[in-house]
Amino acid sequence: MMTLLHLVSAVALLVWGTHIVRTGVLRVYGARLRRWLGGRLNRPLAFAAGTGVTALVQSSNATALLASGFVADRLMPLATALAILLGADLGTALMARVLTLDLSWLWPLLVIAGVPLFLSRKQSRAGQLGRVALGLGLILLALELIIDAMAPITEARGVRVMFESLTGDLMLDALVGALFAMLTWSSLAAVLLTATLAAAGVLPLPVALALVVGANVGSGLLALINTSLHNTAGRRVALGNLLFKLLGLALVLPAVSWLADWLATLPFDDQDRVIGFHVAYNGARCLLMLPFTGPMARLATRLMPDHGGADDTPRPRHLDPAALDRPPLALANATREVLRMGDIVEGMLAAILEALRNERAGSARDLGDQDDELDELYTGIKLYLARVSREQLSDPDQRRWSQVMEMSINLEQAGDQIEHMMEKVRDRKTARRRSFSDSGLQELIDLHGRLHDNLRLGLSVFLSDDPESARQLLIEKDRFRDRQRQLSHAHLERLHRRVVQSIETSSLHLELIGDMKRLNSLFCAVAFSTVEQEDGDGPGLSTLSRKSRP
Repeated sequence: MMTLLHLVSAVALLVWGTHIVRTGVLRVYGARLRRWLGGRLNRPLAFAAGTGVTALVQSSNATALLASGFVADRLMPLATALAILLGADLGTALMARVLTLDLSWLWPLLVIAGVPLFLSRKQSRAGQLGRVALGLGLILLALELIIDAMAPITEARGVRVMFESLTGDLMLDALVGALFAMLTWSSLAAVLLTATLAAAGVLPLPVALALVVGANVGSGLLALINTSLHNTAGRRVALGNLLFKLLGLALVLPAVSWLADWLATLPFDDQDRVIGFHVAYNGARCLLMLPFTGPMARLATRLMPDHGGADDTPRPRHLDPAALDRPPLALANATREVLRMGDIVEGMLAAILEALRNERAGSARDLGDQDDELDELYTGIKLYLARVSREQLSDPDQRRWSQVMEMSINLEQAGDQIEHMMEKVRDRKTARRRSFSDSGLQELIDLHGRLHDNLRLGLSVFLSDDPESARQLLIEKDRFRDRQRQLSHAHLERLHRRVVQSIETSSLHLELIGDMKRLNSLFCAVAFSTVEQEDGDGPGLSTLSRKSRP
């Protein structure tokens, strides 16, 4: 029993070591790696980049997340991302070769150097490099512990019978390898464990090779799970990568027995044979499939199409790349998307009002989905406007460009604020079965109505750029601020009268009033650029603008 416990703890240490190395490298070089991967890469460069990044972070899943994020944000073509992931598979195979060398002398040095460096300077780059050194030391130590723990296990007849039962079906062996990779959350850890078991004589060579092939498929399944929160475009990266791995399995699995017999004739031990096969298999598979990333991208797009009709998809619909050469038309397209953002924010405000009125708050998940839609539209607008040549813009178009950008930023921030408000209402009112006093609830509804009206007026000013409407919006902003102060004082008066409901919801009431004030400032900010533009036409406009600023 103790022997089995030692083995499980050694495997856990191996997984933890790979996690420490991955997080340490990403914290130190994460921004650079993202810039490197996010650059304009052709197919060979993308393959090399994937190999290098994965060798650094020791995780093809981390590389898959980076590449999927770029595709999800439309910063990278799908075919390029697939080339990166093919390189990532080779990178993790090369790291398995390095980590199985005789480095027993190295892990004490890495641990001795890494622990004090990390503990003394955690938040610095040197501290994170100490973290990486510590993780590498733990990986090497874990491999030694696994070998030591397997020695008595190999002598147990029951264990040998259990592993020998895998030799009858290579497809079953591959499935077990995929489960190994998923349970350890790392194909690198699964392959290293398989090689160690083969070296200890527990696994026959054909079984070990099938487990390695299955572990590669398991890493593809892990990438698909890890990218489940991305949009459809991002998930296609993991799907295409998984299809490449399944194709490799279908090609090599029938020849595993023959390959095992041939490898047995080579003058190496079983561990070197397993790792050598892992490197050769991934190298040959990835280089063979690299020219087919384009067709695989099209297949993944067909298998995972965009869902939803034109009216319910959160993706930008009006950002036509063909209009980028005509800046006025491009700005008009971006304006239409900002108005879509305004409609979403208006719907989120309605959900807040419903939560204030009822004992049951609205679905936080639905509100979160709406905020995700806002983020999606904001990202699309931001990247679209960044492609507009500022040098070709006239002065009015320059000003309009700034208006569109600022309004999209304000609406995206408003969505985050409203989602946070809903969490407050759900956690501190609905979950605790508390309610506002009648007068307090009416005050919040009244302030919410003013906020809703100012949002509509702000969108009107944004669309029309009408100075008179902008002046009215600034006046309404001042009125809203005065009303907010009045309601704060009225709430304090109820506390003085010791109204129980007001006491129970006091902090929530005041925080919601403050949140509405901040939202109102975001909705009204569009008026300043319109008023300032007219500053030379009227003596009182600058004064009005300065007085109304928060």
